[in-house]
Amino acid sequence: MRLIQIRDLSGSIELLTGLHIGSGNTEMHIGGSDNPVIRHPHTNQPYIPGSSLKGKVRSLLEWWAGLVMLNDGKPMSYGKLEKAPDQAQAKAIIKLFGNAGSDMSKEEALDIGPTRVAFRDCLLNQDWVQHMKNKNLSLTEVKMENTIDRVRGVAEHPRNVERVPAGAVFQFQVAIKVLDAEDDLLDTLMIGLKLLEKDSLGGSGSRGYGRVKLTFTDEKIQDRFTNCKPW
Repeated sequence: MRLIQIRDLSGSIELLTGLHIGSGNTEMHIGGSDNPVIRHPHTNQPYIPGSSLKGKVRSLLEWWAGLVMLNDGKPMSYGKLEKAPDQAQAKAIIKLFGNAGSDMSKEEALDIGPTRVAFRDCLLNQDWVQHMKNKNLSLTEVKMENTIDRVRGVAEHPRNVERVPAGAVFQFQVAIKVLDAEDDLLDTLMIGLKLLEKDSLGGSGSRGYGRVKLTFTDEKIQDRFTNCKPW
């Protein structure tokens, strides 16, 4: 097993609807949002953590491959491989994202090898940031929400959620390790990213948040992504 290449896939993520990835901030600020978005500690600008992308893409791939219920809702692990509907698919996902848990022998660990894919944090495209500044517009928006009393037909429990607005553009980069004498795992990654476009990123996807469009810098990769069909 030898590392022969690290491929960099770069491009952009455009928001088609508002995106909320929470900061976990429990402090209440006067005039602030109940649910703020995560911000970069140096620039104070919203960003998409690589961990959020990786977790969502892996989760979607495991649903697609029928693996979610094999491990009680936890990420797929090598120990459950023999129960997978398609073991080749399951193994490709484990190779890409790593094994969940430590249930592998030395021989099994050598079979899987190192985690292949690394998702970088996605920072805002600075041209978009400058465009918003030129128009004196904020980099985020605050959306009001509530619940509806089904009997009385009235709104209750108002709250506000901070989102990055539709139209925002983030820089996107994924690195994938290529080892000798193994099948190309890029197709599996492309399926995961295509599923992300069809689903959503961040919180409240069922309420319309987090729809995204991915565009790759490399034309061949873009063609491969465009023609990717999960079903």
